[in-house]
Amino acid sequence: VQLQAYGGGLVQPGGSLRLSCAASERTFSLNALGWFRQSPGKEREFVAAIRWNGGSTYYEDSVKGRFTISLDKAKNTVALQMNSLKPEDTAAYYCAVGSRTILSMIRNSAGYNYWGQGTQVTVSS
Repeated sequence: VQLQAYGGGLVQPGGSLRLSCAASERTFSLNALGWFRQSPGKEREFVAAIRWNGGSTYYEDSVKGRFTISLDKAKNTVALQMNSLKPEDTAAYYCAVGSRTILSMIRNSAGYNYWGQGTQVTVSS
């Protein structure tokens, strides 16, 4: 599976950005699609995930109510709408796909077997 993420940039605190990630693989290979982020000197952390079948969503506590993950099945694309951005949201954001992601691993990077390149999000005035 090839993943292409785009949409990062520089935004002021309180602003919004929309990240998108297109998967090349056909839908039967996709089980869970997720977003993770990593800041310099920190480990990669879970942000949000969505099930291909059923559409169940999962969020890291600090982004609940501000970020929304969604699917466009016709385009094999997962998007992350980020509102009310804060400086602490600054990071490289990575999309990921898991072909056999079980529920207990959906917030764990080890539960995903395909990764896109990062797209930088910088929140600063």
